[in-house]
Amino acid sequence: MNKKDNTQIKKRRLQGVVTSDKMAKTRVVAVSRLKRHRKYQKYYRVTTKFKAHDEANEFHAGDTVIIEEGRPRSKEKRWAIIKKI
Repeated sequence: MNKKDNTQIKKRRLQGVVTSDKMAKTRVVAVSRLKRHRKYQKYYRVTTKFKAHDEANEFHAGDTVIIEEGRPRSKEKRWAIIKKI
């Protein structure tokens, strides 16, 4: 039996900076996080780039934005830009 439940899945949200706006309706967002070295206990910065959907092409390089995880829109694009900070 297929039964639909009305529970919402909480989607991940990340904050990052738009680094590329050269593609149509797609932006590359760089998200930085601090990681701790196991041996030396020093914190260092790790940057991950995500391709995010931008329907209206309103965000440009240098903008700080919030992105939200969603359904796959293409081979590499699974995030959408929610708002500018």
